Amino acid sequence: MGRKFHIRISAFVCVLLGLALAAGIRLSGQTSAPEVQRFKAEAGVHEAHAQLERSFQLLNRSELSPEGEPVSPPPPTRSSFMATWKRVSGAKGYLLDVSTSSAFDSYVGGYHDLDVGYATGRVVTGLNLGTTYYYRVRAYDVTSMGGYTETMAITTEPTTGLTIHPTFDSSITNNPNAAAIQATINRAISFHESLFSDPITIQIRFRYAATAPDGMHLPMGTLARTDLVLYRISWSNYISALRADAKSSNDTQANASLPGTALSANIRPSSAGGRAVGLDTPPAMFADGSVGQGGPYDAIVTLNSAAPFQFSRPPSPGNFDAQRSIEHEVDEAIGLGSRLGGNGNDLRPQDLFTWSSPGNRNISTSGTRYFSIDGGVNNIVNFSQDPDGDLGDWFSEQCPQTHPYVQNAFGCAGQYSDISATSPEGINLDVIGYDLTQTIHTSLGNISTRSLVQTGEHVMIGGFIVQGSGPKRVIIRAIGPELTQYGITDELTNPRLELHNGTGALIATNDDWQTTILGGIITSNQVSDIQNSGRAPTAASESAIVADLQPGNYTAVLSGVNNTVGVALVEVYDLN
Repeated sequence: MGRKFHIRISAFVCVLLGLALAAGIRLSGQTSAPEVQRFKAEAGVHEAHAQLERSFQLLNRSELSPEGEPVSPPPPTRSSFMATWKRVSGAKGYLLDVSTSSAFDSYVGGYHDLDVGYATGRVVTGLNLGTTYYYRVRAYDVTSMGGYTETMAITTEPTTGLTIHPTFDSSITNNPNAAAIQATINRAISFHESLFSDPITIQIRFRYAATAPDGMHLPMGTLARTDLVLYRISWSNYISALRADAKSSNDTQANASLPGTALSANIRPSSAGGRAVGLDTPPAMFADGSVGQGGPYDAIVTLNSAAPFQFSRPPSPGNFDAQRSIEHEVDEAIGLGSRLGGNGNDLRPQDLFTWSSPGNRNISTSGTRYFSIDGGVNNIVNFSQDPDGDLGDWFSEQCPQTHPYVQNAFGCAGQYSDISATSPEGINLDVIGYDLTQTIHTSLGNISTRSLVQTGEHVMIGGFIVQGSGPKRVIIRAIGPELTQYGITDELTNPRLELHNGTGALIATNDDWQTTILGGIITSNQVSDIQNSGRAPTAASESAIVADLQPGNYTAVLSGVNNTVGVALVEVYDLN
């Protein structure tokens, strides 16, 4: 997947008396006389392309199932959650209600009898953090209206920090695969929100179309595109803000490598990236990709609806992983990118940390260029110098790649990865102004085992150990029908799950995750907890248990209901 970057000539200049909105100047404590401040915002554009040597097969949309891909609800974010429900036989569509009251005596704006079409899921946005919301749906057909489903409760992420507010274009909400597309976008957002603690809100509009926001057709071979707002900030103002924002050891190291003299007259951060270091760089983009005062978006991310994207994992060998592409585009929207391959000489923040060897910077398209936060001593990742790709992305090996990083200049079909605190993307965003959340690493990793489940003594047994001094929250899943999308034809159609402690005692049971079996350590309905975990199974007949487990040995036992046999997967995820 190659990427190109350029700055579109779509700019506006504002003159404000006594204000510094979007000027890159913080006015806290200012008492001097008002002065005129000028600022300029421009629209930057990134386009992602398939490898030149690989002519991918465009999807035939008429062959897609009207029900779309299976949906596993992502975890709630600080401003959104995903509502999901079972498909009703004969339904032509569904009406969604969302409220902060279980009695539904009031409704969240825009979510009363919202017609979501035939989809069985919808991301609800524009919410408050740490708030419990209730939702219900009712089905309708051409002649009548059904009754309400069971009321479900979900609480948005309660911690403060980075908030990415998604807006979904009608190209997504009207798509037969809308639920899977929205779930993938929100799952990508949850990665970024969990990593960074900056108390800012970033506005991103998401599209799934074969055209750019301005209606022009995407060039042949384009996989994705990001339109974003860039601001021109003087070198001294930006560097001062970046230094003042330092919080992590990465920041301390990186700032120590900053030069004493300017490398360019200005720095061009994204509107979101400017706010991350405390500058006044508001959203300024409209839905058509133009910029101007009052534009509500920081960026617009478009996935090419004609390209072979898959919205579930793992992607098949011929498909590109949609979540990886979304994470890549969000990285670009919030701050990554180089001035190389673009217009002008002003650096982007990322260009401050590019080196060719210890002590020697390289901000050119020739020679070796790599990302380092200690003056070039340690090479974290090489930058791409391939003119067919984005020069702000990482060098990419031939497919399949040993390190398929999110920000690789050329992606591979059938491979996927995510941003993390220790990935090159996470470190780079940290040193250009985003604040990594301080986390405590736990000793239980996510584990999974797949095998043929038989009967009697030949059921599947998976053991795991919880270490440490306190309880750990986990979800254990028994997966069968979901395996069919990965080519498994003899799947276990109805898996049953048991959890035993170190003495062998049965402490929890589940058969169909949307129906809680009370007993043992399970004392209340678990459906909302399973949905909120972001690990809800995609099939109703699959099983799951959420448990707070004390340190010790545990065993998960997976069997088939009514002594059925087949291939299944048992998984344990650490929710801490």
